[in-house]
Amino acid sequence: MRTKIIAILLALCTLLLLSSCLPGDGKNTVDRPANFLTGIWHGWVAPISLIVSIFNGKIRIYEVNNTGWWYDAGFYMAVISGFGGLAVSRRKRRREE
Repeated sequence: MRTKIIAILLALCTLLLLSSCLPGDGKNTVDRPANFLTGIWHGWVAPISLIVSIFNGKIRIYEVNNTGWWYDAGFYMAVISGFGGLAVSRRKRRREE
């Protein structure tokens, strides 16, 4: 029972940490656009951004104020590697069993 409570609290803290830097939160402006590393972060938290954007109209999946190609490259690299990496690891586990 205690382990379950700790796991739930840890999951909630992790969710709060990940949602603190979502696209559209006002941190990136025209004067200070999102860069390559920000694009990577936004790609990793894209599933959380999608869920939060349903309830908060200011949050987006993709940061509009960005540096252009470099932000796009980071964003798509993170999305592809994040979701693709999970699929590859699942296939390996199935083969081992």
